[in-house]
Order: sequence, then structure tokens, then C-alpha cells
Amino acid sequence: MFKRIVDFSLSATALLLFAPVIALVACLVRLKLGGPVFFCQIRPGKMAKPFYMVKFRTMLDARDGFGNMLPDDQRMTPLGNFLRSSSLDELPELWNVLKGDMSLVGPRPLLMEYLPRYSTEQYRRHEVRPGITGWAQVNGRNAISWEDKFKLDVWYVDNCSFWLDLKILFLTVKKVLAREGIRGEGEVTMSKFTGTKD
Repeated sequence: MFKRIVDFSLSATALLLFAPVIALVACLVRLKLGGPVFFCQIRPGKMAKPFYMVKFRTMLDARDGFGNMLPDDQRMTPLGNFLRSSSLDELPELWNVLKGDMSLVGPRPLLMEYLPRYSTEQYRRHEVRPGITGWAQVNGRNAISWEDKFKLDVWYVDNCSFWLDLKILFLTVKKVLAREGIRGEGEVTMSKFTGTKD
């Protein structure tokens, strides 16, 4: 309950403080990428309950002659790269925190299609609300393997506390300013999780 109160208070305050930035980014996305401004996708929340996560759109909706979506590296734009490297694309997720779908700190909400691919231990990452940032994000973000990322997520589930959340928020600011771990090796963002290796 205390964590939820902190999440609500800080997300409401942040939305007010960052309102001019959010409005500016929305205008830039509309101007450079067209509509829609927001990228909305169903993600698994606490106990894997689905919710709509909201972010700023960072890629073009470009398709080949057969109607198939082009690869990420062909759809990414300079504006999209900047929004991702600065984490400005994540600002709309403060709305998800305000609603209670997410927390400021917790394992990142991934794709619904990953749910059946987790091991029993990895699935435990859904025992808490997903977060805008988390222990895995400040310990490598997209530059570490999926297996290492999930180990860090589960470690957070077992050790989460108010003081750990404060530490993660502080380290997140440092990571964002340094722009570390934004993408996986050879990837625009992060390669897809195909299952745990034996």
C-alpha cells in the first residue's frame, strides 16, 4: 500500500512537471512521424493481468509491397533514436503508474507472447507490478542477455524495498544521462526472447 501511495504521488507530480515536455514531444512525433502519436500495446501486468501500456511512438509504420512490417532498423528515425536514448518515449507510462497498471520501479512489462516461454522461475517476475525502470535496467538494460535480465528481475521481486526503489531511481537518472545499455548488440532495440536455453 505504501509503494502504491508513493507511485501515485510521484507519478501525478511528474505528469504535472513534465507536461510541457510531454506536449513538445507529442508535437514533434506528430510532425516527424505522423499519427498516432502514442504507441499502445497490451502487456502483462501484475500476475500477468493484461493492460494497455502507453509510450510515444518512435518508429515509422513502414511496410513492404506485401503489407508486412519492415524490420525495426528500417523504421527507426533520428527522432525515434533520440527519444529512446533519452528515455523520453517512456514519459506517457507515468499515466499507467497513476492508474495502477504499473509502478515506477519493477520488472519491465514485456510482450504477451513471451508468457508461455518463461521458465517457472522467470515467470515470478510477474509477482509485482511492472515498472518504468527496474533492477535489470540499471544493471545493463538491453545490453545484457535475457537470462541475466530475468535473474535480476526475480532478485528484485525477492528483495524489493523502499530503499532499493530509491537506489534504482537514482541509478536510472545516471544511466539515462550516460545513455548506457539502450540496445542489444547488433540490434536497434533488443532481440526477441525465444525461450530459455537449456
